[in-house]
Amino acid sequence: MRRINYLAVVLAAVAAFVASAIYYTVLGSTWLELRGIDPKSVNITPQAWEMAGQFVRNIVVAFVFAYLIVRLGIDDLKESLRLGLWVWVGFQAMQIAGAVLHEGYPLALYAIHVGDALMTTFIMTAIIGLWPARNERDKAEGAMK
Repeated sequence: MRRINYLAVVLAAVAAFVASAIYYTVLGSTWLELRGIDPKSVNITPQAWEMAGQFVRNIVVAFVFAYLIVRLGIDDLKESLRLGLWVWVGFQAMQIAGAVLHEGYPLALYAIHVGDALMTTFIMTAIIGLWPARNERDKAEGAMK
């Protein structure tokens, strides 16, 4: 039976953290402008506690993906990504849509946030979904030799 690969969980969290940092670095000025903030008037470098909090958040999300992948018996990239897509649509994209509906959140700002969520979800599910399968396949091949 497959088990959660904790190293894959940590790697997925780190990879998502780095990708998200790059994403928001590229879109930082647009993100600020959509929030009504002049990008020239503020420093958008996150504080250490924000980065630590985001990393903990990524660990939790990656662990939940790992748990679901193992419990559902997913063992290939396509199925891992499909799970990620369903989770993204059903939870992440819909949760943020509530802010658009009830708080007047700009659609462009919504698109930035759900774009990041989709990207990091696919990164996490790909790493977690592939790594354990590859390890099991390697063990099986080693046992045959």
